[in-house]
Amino acid sequence: MTTQPDLDREAELHAPFLEQAAARLRDLALHGDHTLARVDRILDLGGGPGVASCLLARYFPHADVVAVAPSPALLARAGARAHREGLGHRVRTHHVDLPTDLDALGHADLVWAGDLVHHLGDQQAALDALARVLRPGGVLAIAERGLAPRFLPRDIGIGRPGLQARLDAAHEDWFADLRAGLPGTRAAVEDWPAMLARAGLVPTGTHSFLIDLPSPLDAGPREHLHAELTHRRALLADRLDARDLATLDALLDPDADTGILWRPDAFYLTATTIHTARACTRH
Repeated sequence: MTTQPDLDREAELHAPFLEQAAARLRDLALHGDHTLARVDRILDLGGGPGVASCLLARYFPHADVVAVAPSPALLARAGARAHREGLGHRVRTHHVDLPTDLDALGHADLVWAGDLVHHLGDQQAALDALARVLRPGGVLAIAERGLAPRFLPRDIGIGRPGLQARLDAAHEDWFADLRAGLPGTRAAVEDWPAMLARAGLVPTGTHSFLIDLPSPLDAGPREHLHAELTHRRALLADRLDARDLATLDALLDPDADTGILWRPDAFYLTATTIHTARACTRH
């Protein structure tokens, strides 16, 4: 199970991408044709421990930001972060049950949904609900898919080469089973711009943001990778063979020089893709 400190560490690791995304959203919302006069209210759905909420508050200084999540513990961390950063007067938290409470969030000029929609059974219905939240001219941004993190060479000198590819394949199978069991789940071709258009919005583009930390890694990214591999080891134990499990155990050994905390060839490379769309301006 992913712990709260693990989520904090991941959010900090991804902060540079979130900052680039926030700058892009500011340009999209406030500059160019068909833009808003100002952004007064932002919803941050699935924002984790508050990193995205605080960044959005800084990039939109006139806006109130509402961090929305089904986890009281995460919301408490988001609220604490906002107070530490002097943003407690503009960042507040709101507990919801998803997806049932999406229509009760109130209207907003900007909605950020970070790695959220794919966790809801009916993804199109979720986008439809988020579209209804937007004020005329408002922007919806969803972070979905991109490229899974890469952090080791194909051959790491222990176990069979290609471990990371097998981990990715096992995780895709696990996630397919998870989605099949979600309440109200419906299959959908995940063409996100087309799905946003079906929700009644005007797609405004897709952009991928790269996080590229070359080897040798600092301690923070290594600790994140150790936590992620620990999580994958528990999650995928019945989907991997004994050789791969033994390799994972070697990578997780905190004292071995072949472990992820010490090996010199560990890196961190991933891309997050953001799809944006605008609500039609009513006349």
